[in-house]
Amino acid sequence: MTNDGSAQTLLILGASGDLTARLLLPGLGALLAAGDAPPLTLLGAGTDAWDEDRWRQRVSDAFGEHRDAEQAARTLASTRYHSADVTKAEDLRRLLADADGTVSIFFALPPAVTGKACEALLDVDLPEGTRLVLEKPFGTSASSAASLNRLLNRIAPEERIHRIDHFLGKSTVLNILGLRFANRIFEPLLSSEHVESVDIVFDEALALEGRAGYYDKAGALADMIQSHLLQILGLLTMEAPQSLEPGEFRDAKAQALRATRLWGGDAKESSLRARYTAGKLGDRQLPDYVAEEGVDPSRETETLAELVLAVDTWRWAGVPFRLRSGKAVANSRKEAVITFKEPQRIPDGLNGPERPNRLRIGFGPDCLALDFTINGPGDPFELDPITLQADFGPGDLPAYGEVLRGVFDDDPLLSVRGDVAEQCWRIVEPVTKAWHAGEVPIVEYPAGSDGPDGSHLDV
Repeated sequence: MTNDGSAQTLLILGASGDLTARLLLPGLGALLAAGDAPPLTLLGAGTDAWDEDRWRQRVSDAFGEHRDAEQAARTLASTRYHSADVTKAEDLRRLLADADGTVSIFFALPPAVTGKACEALLDVDLPEGTRLVLEKPFGTSASSAASLNRLLNRIAPEERIHRIDHFLGKSTVLNILGLRFANRIFEPLLSSEHVESVDIVFDEALALEGRAGYYDKAGALADMIQSHLLQILGLLTMEAPQSLEPGEFRDAKAQALRATRLWGGDAKESSLRARYTAGKLGDRQLPDYVAEEGVDPSRETETLAELVLAVDTWRWAGVPFRLRSGKAVANSRKEAVITFKEPQRIPDGLNGPERPNRLRIGFGPDCLALDFTINGPGDPFELDPITLQADFGPGDLPAYGEVLRGVFDDDPLLSVRGDVAEQCWRIVEPVTKAWHAGEVPIVEYPAGSDGPDGSHLDV
């Protein structure tokens, strides 16, 4: 192992898994092709007994159109794979002995295996400056997240720990912050004085897609709401930081999440859990979720979850925030919707649809839309709805490319701080407790439908 101050190594634990092929390696390929990565050694490690030809083919396939770019081609030519048990210190020492320069260890592993691998790292002399990069969900509760944080801090300092959330790709973060804090026409209206409700929705027309090994143990609440959607809520509700210096930005987001709690404190009234049954999704006929390969019906894993939350700050007190994520839903929606209160009074004689003003922030594709009302063509006394829409445009890198750039640059702006990871579990724990106690029964919805009855959403 060498360390010349500029070379770096990305060591992927769980390199033969779905996450690595589907998201991590394509993001790395784009970053390398853009010339934004340091000289890089790519090492893969997994329990599968792959030879280096098979691993190199996986990397090449994932790099796709970027594989021939100069830096990507160089990384591809030198990449290596090791079959290893990453929960054993001796195997981790062998992996690190093959690394060059500063090492970033990416845990593309199930949460339980990540914990065991971190425990094994306590018995390993790590290269100076080693970074730990962890996927969500981070822990399974506030106490387990706190315990994992203590373990990680025995291995590396907080500034070298990257708890990543690809929803916080730089373009998404800056789009929301730019919209809120660089536009005087919006910011004065974003408070309980003018806002009726906020919906943060990530419904997708995808089913299990062979991911039962992970998803059936996590479910929609942990997979999406506890991690991704609460981060979006933090961006929408935080006060303006003085700058985008990581410490100031992360402090502001943490303050908003510390003020967040379950609406009314009653999980029976403020949450919903559901799973899909057999149905037609597009041109596919899907089975019941419980009949999918690898699913354990006794777990009662939800494929759709909803929470209603309150943010008890001066700005947002009294505004319900409704978070929802579901799989196998016909109407794919990935957006935050800010619904404004009705005008105090509309003059007599003006007639039209009773549709509130709404500001919509789309996450896939990234766009901005404003629903409002004007005097339409023809009869000037008739009010018509209209929507103005603008596309943000894609960022210069895919989300995982942005995440990895932050890791290699030692920039924690896009990573989740340890205390925030614990707060996110604290917010949902009243719900998980009630669900596990059977106080909120799981309901069903046909695959390909709009979701279950009893939804809190009205958009």
